[in-house]
Amino acid sequence: MTLYKKPLLALSAAFSTGIIATSAVAQTAAPKIDSGDTAWMLTATALVLLMTIPGLALFYGGMVRKKNVLSLLMQCFAICCLMSILWMVIGYSLAFDAGNAYVGGLGKVFLKDLTLGAVNGTIPDSLFMVFQMTFAIITPALIVGAFADRMKFSAMLWFTGIWMLVVYAPVVHWVWGGGFLSKDGVLDFAGGTVVHINAGVAGLVAAIMIGKRKGLGTESLAPHNLVLSVIGAALLWVGWFGFNAGSALAANGTAAMAMVVTQIATAAAALTWMFIEWGMRGKPSVLGIISGAIGGLVAITPAAGFVDPMGALFIGIGSGAACYWGATWLKRKAGYDDALDVFGIHGIGGIVGALLTGVFANKAIGGTAGLLEGNAGQVVTQAWGIVATVIWCAIATAIILKVIDLIIGIRVDEETERDGLDLGEHGETIQ
Repeated sequence: MTLYKKPLLALSAAFSTGIIATSAVAQTAAPKIDSGDTAWMLTATALVLLMTIPGLALFYGGMVRKKNVLSLLMQCFAICCLMSILWMVIGYSLAFDAGNAYVGGLGKVFLKDLTLGAVNGTIPDSLFMVFQMTFAIITPALIVGAFADRMKFSAMLWFTGIWMLVVYAPVVHWVWGGGFLSKDGVLDFAGGTVVHINAGVAGLVAAIMIGKRKGLGTESLAPHNLVLSVIGAALLWVGWFGFNAGSALAANGTAAMAMVVTQIATAAAALTWMFIEWGMRGKPSVLGIISGAIGGLVAITPAAGFVDPMGALFIGIGSGAACYWGATWLKRKAGYDDALDVFGIHGIGGIVGALLTGVFANKAIGGTAGLLEGNAGQVVTQAWGIVATVIWCAIATAIILKVIDLIIGIRVDEETERDGLDLGEHGETIQ
């Protein structure tokens, strides 16, 4: 028996060493692209782009007067083009290069290190970049609804371009690029803070600084074609699955749960707005139910990867009620002219969603417990993220608009506003 013991021990040791060596190699292996994750993220990226063109363009376009619909569509389309180039040149670098706690560096300008073989997790780095580009497109596009019917096209281009680089990209870095809010533990799965609070506050500041529309209170400013707005809202709802489920950056359980909670919250918010309006005004409106749906989509965005279906239901109900209040009572009481309720829906919805993420965060879903699981501090952390974003966005937006106004002016002349921006700014009309 002794004759066999030494060879067996040697074989066992060699086998164990081989396992350990194989394990070490596996742990240090280079990231590998997963075809399933890549296929899903290609789809999600296309869905998020669909949210701006044509989704948001139609949603907003149907709500303005007929004489301004082309100008609104033009603004969304031009923003899509402009942000794509700015993101490529420097925006992506300011958001996702290492940099410091407040802004990224310049190591990724002109996407100079973006190679065919570069990998980000389990997807190509190029795919991660263009997925984030679609977020950089829709965020400034959301703002234009606040100053619809009255801003110069040239001023709009300057404002949204500078705003994306000065406000949006740094806030992305704070939350998703390793900046201070990320280190502080602020939860924002798909952009409640980064996209919606940011855009909502910018819209409010812009609406106040540019002033009210001519004819407000004395002539009808009713939507010219709600069919377009319903189609746009439907495209936004479908595209939002790319927005939220895509933010998992993989085809996995997190993406699936994000899709589930997005659907639940959206439906709950739409019904909540509908029933409140029905009770308050006697009739449920088409504009009301689609506005409620968008409010629900906004509110579930920061929470999508952190809450369960029950949490999503309450977030939807809460956001539907809050956004109705923001778009009706608050706007009327404060007296600002947020034409298409950018702050009322995106600002209020984003704030409600960010706070309720801290309440309903489920450790089994996203790894972080919320108030209901005994972590009251998460609500405080979420509030800190909201405050930091609101302060920076409001101050920077006001400065950008003031400088542009001093140089080229931000508002069209009275004749152009009276006759419509379609003709005055673009030389076109629809019959």
